[in-house]
Amino acid sequence: MKKLIIAGFAIATLGLTSCSEDDAPTEQLANCTDGIQNGNETGVDCGGPCAPCDGGNVGGETPVDEDLSGLLTEDFTLTNDVIWEINGKFVVGNGATLTIEPGTIIKGAEGTGSLASALIVAQGGKIMAEGTAEEPIVFTSINDNIELGQKQGSNLDENDRGLWGGVLILGYAPSSFEGDSEVSQIEGIPADDDFGRYGGNDPEDNSGVFKYVSIRHGGALIGSGNEINGLTMGGVGNGTVIDHVEVVGNVDDSFEWFGGTVNSSNLVAFAGGDDGLDVDQAYSGTISNALVIQGAESDHALEIDGPEGTLEGAFVMQDVTIIGDPNAPSGEIADLRDGAMGAFNNIYVRGFNDVQDVEIDDDASAANYTNGSLSFSAWEIVLPEGVESVSDIFIDTTGSTDFSSDATEFATAIEQDQETVGADLSVFGWTFASFRGAF
Repeated sequence: MKKLIIAGFAIATLGLTSCSEDDAPTEQLANCTDGIQNGNETGVDCGGPCAPCDGGNVGGETPVDEDLSGLLTEDFTLTNDVIWEINGKFVVGNGATLTIEPGTIIKGAEGTGSLASALIVAQGGKIMAEGTAEEPIVFTSINDNIELGQKQGSNLDENDRGLWGGVLILGYAPSSFEGDSEVSQIEGIPADDDFGRYGGNDPEDNSGVFKYVSIRHGGALIGSGNEINGLTMGGVGNGTVIDHVEVVGNVDDSFEWFGGTVNSSNLVAFAGGDDGLDVDQAYSGTISNALVIQGAESDHALEIDGPEGTLEGAFVMQDVTIIGDPNAPSGEIADLRDGAMGAFNNIYVRGFNDVQDVEIDDDASAANYTNGSLSFSAWEIVLPEGVESVSDIFIDTTGSTDFSSDATEFATAIEQDQETVGADLSVFGWTFASFRGAF
C-alpha cells in the first residue's frame, strides 16, 4: 500500500466520554483526576463534571459503550468492563499513554474517507496494550456482536472486511524516504498536524507494548484504491514490543512496516484482501514466527519493497508458515520489487496453485539478489499439482540472475505435514484464525 493511510481529519480537543455517553461534556474530561485518567479506580472522587465516579461509571451503572475520538493529551486507561467505540480518528498524542486492559473490546464505527475510524499512536505517544492468551484485546467492527467476556462473536467471519479502519503506530526510528528527508508525513494529513509524522534518527524509539491483540474486519476506504492496513507501523523503533498480534479479514494489507526497526513476533495474517506481510522504506527489524493464511481475495502473502532514499536497511524474516488459497485470482507467494533487500529464512509454503510464485520484479532487486543483500535459506514447499521442481516457483522476471536454478540450493520440495521449518503454530491457539479452524 502507498503511504496514504488516513484522509483529511480536523482534530478536536479530547473527544472522549468517560462516565457515560450523555453525562460529561467532552472538553471537560481533563478536569477529572486519578479516577479517570489513571485507571478508573473504583471509589475515587474525580471531581468536576464526572463526579461521582465508580470504576469510571456514574452511579455505579455499567454503560454499554464509551466513545473515543479526537486527540488524547493525557494518560488514559481503557478498562475491560465496558465496550469502547472509536468514532472517527482517535489519536494518542505526544506525551500521552493509552493503556488497554487485558480482555478489552474496542469497536470501530463505520465510515469512509475522513470519517473512517482508526486508532493512531502518534510520534511521542505510547500504547500499553498488554493482553494475554486467555484475555486478548480485540479491535473489531461495531457490527460485530461480540460481547463482554467473549473472544469472538457469532455474526461475522474472516470474509467480512472494510467495516471500520485499523490501527496505526508512528515513531521516530529511521526510515528511507524520497529526497532523503528524515521525517515524512502520512499523506492526507495536513503538514502542520504533528500526529501524522513518522521517521527520525532513534532506532531504539519506544511506542509501547502491543501484545495479544486481534484486529478484525478493518480496512475502510479512505480514497480511490486506498484503504487502511490492519496494523500500520511507520518508523516504529525497536524499543517497542509487537508480539502475538493477529489481523483478520482486512481489506488492505494485514501488517505493513514503513521503515523503522521494530522487531515483530508471533503474527497471524488471516484472509486479508491484499498482502499479508508488507515491508517498505528500509524496514530493518526482525519478523519471526509468523503465519500467513491467504483467502480468496488475498494478493501477495509477502510484498517487499526496498528503500526510497539512499538510507538502506535490511530486515530478517524467519520461521514463517504461508498457507495459500489456490482459488485466489491474484494470490501470490511473494513479490520482491523496487530494490528489495532482506533475508528470508526457514519458510514453509503450501496450498498454492501452479501459477502462484515468488517473483523478483525489477533490476534493482535482481542486483541485490546477486550481491547477497536479498537472500533465501531453508525454504520447504509443498509443490502444487503440475509443478515438478522448486525452480518453477522462484521466478526472476528480469532474466538477469540464476534465481530459478539457485532455488534447488535453498528450497526443498516436501509432502504436506512433513515440514521441519516454518512457524510454531502451537502458540496461536488464542486467535480467531484458530477458532475458525484455518490451520
